Amino acid sequence: MGELFGLLFLLGFGGWGIANSVRIVNQGNMALVERLGSYSRRLEPGLNFTVPFLDRVVFEQTIREKVLDIPPQQCITRDNVTITVDAVVYWRIIDMERAYYKVENLTMAMVNLVQTQIRAEMGKLELDETFTARTQVNENLLRDLDIATDPWGVKVTRVELRDIAPSKAVQDSMELQMSAERKKRAAILTSEGEREAAINSARGKAEAQVLAAEAEQKAAILAAEAEQKVVVLRAQAERQDQILRAQGTAEAMKIIAAALREDPKAKEALQFLLAQGYLDMGRTIGHSNSSKVLFMDPSSIPATIEGVKSLIEQSSREV
Repeated sequence: MGELFGLLFLLGFGGWGIANSVRIVNQGNMALVERLGSYSRRLEPGLNFTVPFLDRVVFEQTIREKVLDIPPQQCITRDNVTITVDAVVYWRIIDMERAYYKVENLTMAMVNLVQTQIRAEMGKLELDETFTARTQVNENLLRDLDIATDPWGVKVTRVELRDIAPSKAVQDSMELQMSAERKKRAAILTSEGEREAAINSARGKAEAQVLAAEAEQKAAILAAEAEQKVVVLRAQAERQDQILRAQGTAEAMKIIAAALREDPKAKEALQFLLAQGYLDMGRTIGHSNSSKVLFMDPSSIPATIEGVKSLIEQSSREV
């Protein structure tokens, strides 16, 4: 009975020891093993064996990238304005031994270090710069944190400021300032619009006056050219009329001269016609609107007729 109990004890103890000697590390994780209180080795992902009672797994952590949430904290800018800033840090362990043995609480150390660096960076900037220089601040934090955490076996891959919130009093002042700026811009835009409208109106009036003056000038030129053409045409018409009358008179004189040569008695008819024409001319002058007093000597009529007869006889001889 005692031997059976001893055998069962040995089997149970051996099974327990074998079970405790088997260690499975998940993919993406690593573990550190100490033997009798001293660092022994590192366990890789997969199936690993340790010595019972001698080896002990003291630290197991992922080597994948992790996100560290930095709680909001108050910072003071260079122009003495209090703001609240929070951030997120992306990091991973690249040396498991240093991450465990170089710092006691890695996560707390990381949080305190990031908060200290954020306060230092915010203290270099004025309030307005904190909203526009966020990318530069992120780059500075990444560089400084990566250098500071290198002894801990940590690689900081990215730092992002999530929110920068001034105090309530500062927000109210900023809103008042922005409202004043918007009103100022609105007033400037309104005045610029009115100025542009006035300039455009004046330019339009000036152009209209220029166009009107050009139109009047062209109209005057056209009127003068038209009047000149009328005068020229009238002069040409009068000249043509005078030529035609002269030609008619010459033809008439030729016909009369021919008649006188053929019929000697035609002289008395010609004298009668000349005397009647002379009297009709006087009657026409007397009835015109611009009539004048005309003194006629009856004794001069025969002399006039004789003069006309001499002209006709001279024309007939020339013919």
